Order: sequence, then C-alpha cells, then structure tokens
Amino acid sequence: MVAAPPVVLASSSAYRRALLARLLPAFECLSPDIDESPLAAELPVDTAVRLALTKARACAMQRPDAVVIGSDQAPALGDDILHKPGSHERAIQQLRRCSGRAVVFHTAVAIVGPGATPVDTHCDATIVRFRALDDEDIERYLTLDTPYDCAGSFKVEARGITLFESIESQDPTALQGLPLIWVAARLRARGIAPG
Repeated sequence: MVAAPPVVLASSSAYRRALLARLLPAFECLSPDIDESPLAAELPVDTAVRLALTKARACAMQRPDAVVIGSDQAPALGDDILHKPGSHERAIQQLRRCSGRAVVFHTAVAIVGPGATPVDTHCDATIVRFRALDDEDIERYLTLDTPYDCAGSFKVEARGITLFESIESQDPTALQGLPLIWVAARLRARGIAPG
C-alpha cells in the first residue's frame, strides 16, 4: 500500500489553519512569499484565483513531494476589493460602505502536487447581504469582535453574523476562508482521506 503524500497549507492564516484541521489531523504550514497586489483592471474573482494558484505553486517549489493547498479570498463590493482593515477607523469606513448592500466573497483554492499531478482550482462565490447599519451598530460590533485582520471587517464565526440579512453559499466554510467541501473531495481524489 502506497503512503499518502504529506499535505502543506500555503498560508500563514490562523483561520485557514483551523479550518483545514477540521479535515486533517496533521499537515504543514508554509508562508508563501508572494506579491498579493491586484493587477490593473483585474476582476476580484480573477485576483482570488490567481493568488491561490501563485501561493500553492510557490510553496510546491519548496515541497514538490507534497499536496499543497493555496487559497485566497477577494471580497468585492461591485468591482472594488475589500481588504483587511487593519484599524478601527478603516473598519468603520468599510462597514459603512457595506451597510444595506451585497458583498460577494470570492474564495479561491488551488491544489498543486505532488510532482506533476494536475492542478485543481475552484472558486466559491458567497453573497453576504448586509442589513442597514447605523454608527451605533458598527461601533458596538467592532468593540465586541475587533475584526481588524478580517477582509470585510467582520468575523462570521463570531458576532459578525448579526450584521447580515442573509448569506447565500454552497459551502459555509468558504466565507471563513477555505471551502472544505471542495477541498475534502479533491484530497480524496489524491488518495488522502479527510476526517
């Protein structure tokens, strides 16, 4: 019986690490050193897919013996990508912009390796409809959750759920940063049994 190849998560995200741990008891994490800037006139969905693939390929160069999973998320308000706010003030601005509107979260995944195994890519689109938020709602939420390291300025797995009217998704884990339904299926196809 041939041993399953090792799995590497091409990410330094604690959120993605926690998600993948739901599928696998053991895997490595490598931080891909890539430029994550969007290209001129690039649509958010294309940015997410390109960056997921670039992350996976960068780490596969270090670990050609492994199955490498790269992921990226581009939340879009129209064609504008919402980045991690990094500060309270920017989070306020971002949530004001999202108030009463729909934001599409493009969560892309690329799986590379081992060796010359064909590359798999996938992009999940999750539509988050924000309820109308006033400044008191925003301030209260940010004080409780402090989501300054989260694209879109919320944590769906925490109190961020209170900001929405609805979420439309084929995979609820995609909004958190890694669509596990698709990842589990692709791992099984590569001889790795999740669970």
